[in-house]
Amino acid sequence: MSSAKRKPALAPALNNPLPLETFPGESDARAKARAMVRPSINAAMVIEAFDGNLLGKDTSLEGLIEALRDSMDRTKGGDLSTVEAMLVGQATALQTIFVSLARRAQVQQSQRNLEAFLGLALKAQAQSRATITALVDLKFPRQPATFVKQANIAAGNQQVNNGSLPNSTREGAHAHGKENNSVQNKLLEADHGQPCGWVDRGPAATAAGGNPAMEAVVEVHRTEEPRR
Repeated sequence: MSSAKRKPALAPALNNPLPLETFPGESDARAKARAMVRPSINAAMVIEAFDGNLLGKDTSLEGLIEALRDSMDRTKGGDLSTVEAMLVGQATALQTIFVSLARRAQVQQSQRNLEAFLGLALKAQAQSRATITALVDLKFPRQPATFVKQANIAAGNQQVNNGSLPNSTREGAHAHGKENNSVQNKLLEADHGQPCGWVDRGPAATAAGGNPAMEAVVEVHRTEEPRR
């Protein structure tokens, strides 16, 4: 028994065809291609396909596009009131879906149906929470994290830097080290015009060879090694 192939479902036709807007010297094909990528027209086509004539036959696709253009222009100008209202509406609608599905899950007799309805309810609740989070981030943007560069100065002219320092800071530390070295060099200078680093070594020590007793001990107790 052969089964007939099902034809793919086509997108529903527009209830109110949009009049094509063309520029001088522009072909119809190019005008249609330009219209197909416009965000306002794309959004209007989706809204019209799902909502249809929800508000009556007087609603036109062209009027919907104009309303979307106004909302987009206000958003680009910095007015986010429409976006904020949209997020509030979506969060509320998702909360309503969560409540409805949770109530339907409670009256189910089958465990499978209970889990199915409850799983859908929790998904709607998670989407509502995510929408509220997006609204809070839009109203109160988070401040970016700042990283503070720290310099630890040890005793003397040692310096331990955490992170890179500006050129001016490195030059100041280098000049400070030179100043400390100059002060130390001045302190090392001795009295009476002695050169830097001069140390009084005291009287010269006498040679060990001038002690006859030591010479005798070395002579007597010297170990004789056999010649090889």
